Amino acid sequence: MPTGTVILSSRAPIGKTAIAGCEMCCNQGFKNLICSDAIYNEYLYFFLKSKTDYLNSLGRGATFKEISKSIVENIEIPLPEVNQQKEIAEKFKKLEQLISLRKQQFAKLDELVKARFVEMFENVTEENALENLCHFIDYRGKTPEKSDSGLPFITAKNIRMHYMSFDTQEFISKENYDKVMTRGIPKVGDVVFTTEAPLGNVCRIPQFDTDFYIGQRIITMQTKLLNPVYLEYALSSDDFKRKLVGKSSGSTVTGIRSKLLGKLTIPVPSKGLQNQFAAFVERVDQQKQTVQQSLEKLELMKKALMQEYFG
Repeated sequence: MPTGTVILSSRAPIGKTAIAGCEMCCNQGFKNLICSDAIYNEYLYFFLKSKTDYLNSLGRGATFKEISKSIVENIEIPLPEVNQQKEIAEKFKKLEQLISLRKQQFAKLDELVKARFVEMFENVTEENALENLCHFIDYRGKTPEKSDSGLPFITAKNIRMHYMSFDTQEFISKENYDKVMTRGIPKVGDVVFTTEAPLGNVCRIPQFDTDFYIGQRIITMQTKLLNPVYLEYALSSDDFKRKLVGKSSGSTVTGIRSKLLGKLTIPVPSKGLQNQFAAFVERVDQQKQTVQQSLEKLELMKKALMQEYFG
């Protein structure tokens, strides 16, 4: 493939897109598009990036889906004249640069908190097991019926590192909620920890205007002995991650059982020191919120432009 070829993954997964930065070869998992003078390669790249769901809907196959050469050849694309294509591509490039910058800012703020955690607590020698410090609420084995609307159903897909994402939204009816919530009621500010798929993501439960259900593969930790902010970051520390990996198991999906998780230890500094750290995190979180709001606006703008130009 020559430099500038638009590369499209056609199976496992479908729809990953890139532009070849040099001459290269590939295996059978791609359909590659060498552009004629009628189409600007960056315009085609952004078009395909906007069509991931559509491309996946075209997939065929029993074991795993794939889009064939003939399917890709028959995809129709809006085709303004080339100079306009370049203008459209330039708009998307600038947006993606700004989005990347905001993500870098967000990551640096996370690194700042991580560095502060190490600075404040690296010399703390007293440790205790999580089972002695927290009350665990575990709904493993309970899979209530989901509904099209109702109360938020929080799954492991929603738990990211230090924040809860709502890109994926699922719901449970109030009737089912009342039936299944028998092991304890997670509340705003509690720390939630994913025990598999993925293992080890942790955040505090944000403000909800309604009741909500925390699904299986998530441990909710309630504590009066620790500041929840300190607990959240202790569970994401490099030291704790090493302990977690040492006790995790599974050939297909790596995970940890609730009882083993409870045996793992974390440092226990004074409550005053924990509170100082929590106050620092709160200040950083305010900056992160500003960056996040800007990032969300940029993402919405990108989606609106994709709809405008690509339908």
